[in-house]
Amino acid sequence: MIDEKAAAEAARKQDENYINNALVDVYDNIMRFEEQQIRGSRFRDINARELHIVHAIGLHDHKTTTQVADEFRMSKGTLTAHLNNLERKGYVIRQRNPADRRVINLGLTSKGRLLYRTHDAFHRRLVKSFLHGMDDDDRQLIKQALMNLEQFLDEAQKK
Repeated sequence: MIDEKAAAEAARKQDENYINNALVDVYDNIMRFEEQQIRGSRFRDINARELHIVHAIGLHDHKTTTQVADEFRMSKGTLTAHLNNLERKGYVIRQRNPADRRVINLGLTSKGRLLYRTHDAFHRRLVKSFLHGMDDDDRQLIKQALMNLEQFLDEAQKK
């Protein structure tokens, strides 16, 4: 009985170790692949952070600068510097909110929308390859595990 418990504990630790290493490797590989794809594309004038800001702005939401800064947990000053670059490069437009002129809404230019769609297609292919061969139960387990991880990260960042 004790040997079975010890074996089960060793197997659990081995699984956790594998998952830890896989998460780190997958994150690193996705970031490297995205940067490689940017450098080899017509969008080579932006970096990965700017790409993700464009993605956060989205196609139709017209988010405010505060919403995007909060999403990235960055100061509005830091976001402003990125937005200045993205606006200069022709990806982003800023518009005063007609209802409250103090509020700046963000939108994408046609170049920004093309970048958004290209990046979104990449992520859809990534997810499709990740879920390939999984049934609905597997997908729900993955979804729950990711929700657990998101909750942990949200709580840890609030501290």
